[in-house]
Amino acid sequence: MPTTAGTFDFMPRSRSYPLRTLTEGLNDLDRRLFDAVAESPSPLLDLTMRPLSSAADHSKLWVLIAAGLGSSGKLSMRRGAVRGLVTLGVTSLVVNQGFKRLYPRNRPLFAGVPLSRLRRQPTSNSFPSGHSASAAAFAIGVGLENRTAGYLLAGLAGAVGLSRVATGAHFPGDVLAGFAVGAGVAVAGARVVPPVDDSRTLIPEPSVEDLGPNPDGAGLVVVLNPASGDGSGARVADELRDSLPAAEIVELDTDSDIDAVAADVAERADYIGVAGGDGTVATVARHAIAADKPLAVFPAGTFNHFAKDIDAAKVASTVKSIQSGQVARVDVVWLNDETLLLNTASIGAYPEFVRARSRYQRRRIERPVATMHAALKVLRDSSPVNVRIEGRPATVSFFFLGNSVYGSPSFVPGRRSRLDDGVLDVRYLEDGHRNATARLLASWISGRLRNSKIYRELQAPVVTIESDEPFRVAHDGEEGDLHTRARFRVAYRELRVYGSSVL
Repeated sequence: MPTTAGTFDFMPRSRSYPLRTLTEGLNDLDRRLFDAVAESPSPLLDLTMRPLSSAADHSKLWVLIAAGLGSSGKLSMRRGAVRGLVTLGVTSLVVNQGFKRLYPRNRPLFAGVPLSRLRRQPTSNSFPSGHSASAAAFAIGVGLENRTAGYLLAGLAGAVGLSRVATGAHFPGDVLAGFAVGAGVAVAGARVVPPVDDSRTLIPEPSVEDLGPNPDGAGLVVVLNPASGDGSGARVADELRDSLPAAEIVELDTDSDIDAVAADVAERADYIGVAGGDGTVATVARHAIAADKPLAVFPAGTFNHFAKDIDAAKVASTVKSIQSGQVARVDVVWLNDETLLLNTASIGAYPEFVRARSRYQRRRIERPVATMHAALKVLRDSSPVNVRIEGRPATVSFFFLGNSVYGSPSFVPGRRSRLDDGVLDVRYLEDGHRNATARLLASWISGRLRNSKIYRELQAPVVTIESDEPFRVAHDGEEGDLHTRARFRVAYRELRVYGSSVL
């Protein structure tokens, strides 16, 4: 039973015990520290401590910060917000229903605390500080998912703990005990639900070469499809004639054999150019690789994914690279050592997902909402495919394979920041799990998709998919062929391109 405000009496008074002496000494130190902080004539403490302590009441401060983190758009921030709030909730339960009942302690006396800091004294037990425990739990919970945010919040949590002493609500020992409890719950939570590892393999510096200035495009032969991109190919041809007058333009027609034309151009050109969709670009790129000649890509297709990712989204960007003579090497992917891929391949529902998302966006629905509608439609209506991925049986409802890593973890891949990292980016959803859609959405919203049992992800230089039944492999906007075995292999930095995004 406590004997005076803020002290404990654990031992009988009839005998002297070392533990009792230590306890009395700690209580005395606690009171002295409290007096030093509470009675400190500091204008800064007078101005900040009471509002800060009030802001942390009922965890309002941390809920507000969690809302900001969740809306930041960064997965680790979103995961941190969810983990921080869950850890805070568990900590509050442990403190209020556990420690405060087991170790009763009176609150400090108000004597000596400046009136500008005083606030209504809580009626619950003083040990440990619930505000401090919640602050530590939230800060460390966020920090387990995003270290930078955790460091910043740790400072704020420390200030909240100080405010509880400065306003006369707790002894320093209560605050330290609260920090320890909150930290302990956060660490235990990390053992039960491990943080997501967002680390990426270090990538060597880009392979760059200087071919020397070429101001008018001499030696460049461009294979151009005038009908591509709803007629944008004709516009590209006009721009090329104005910007690179020495370049030769070979225009395709409906009867042209693109493969034969590309082979002829690769044999006689010093530099090869292509203006068309990703399928046309891939065909010409195959011959550029065989001839070991640099490829200039001009955006003339509908989406121009490859052109955008090498910073060739505009004709002027590629022209500038040709004139400066800067060439970089990027990866390509070979399917069964026969078919060249520049961007992506898919089986199952991914092609259907892309079409559905495009339909929703044409209805002027925002992209995030259109993405979610399309994903739900595919999960509900598509038929899964039974395959073996690297020998592991899987029933796949959604499968995506990309040349280089595509953005952050998600079943809706983003954009590539590099095209020369030497890996395939594979993401797929496994069918057959109970409440798969709800679990997937919960993992996606909380930012813990990578730890989901439904979502799978791997990065490797070679990936092999096999099945007893033929499955279709769509790639680079093409419908693709049926296969019972599809072996995807990265050709590391095999293609030389004009562009600056990898420089």
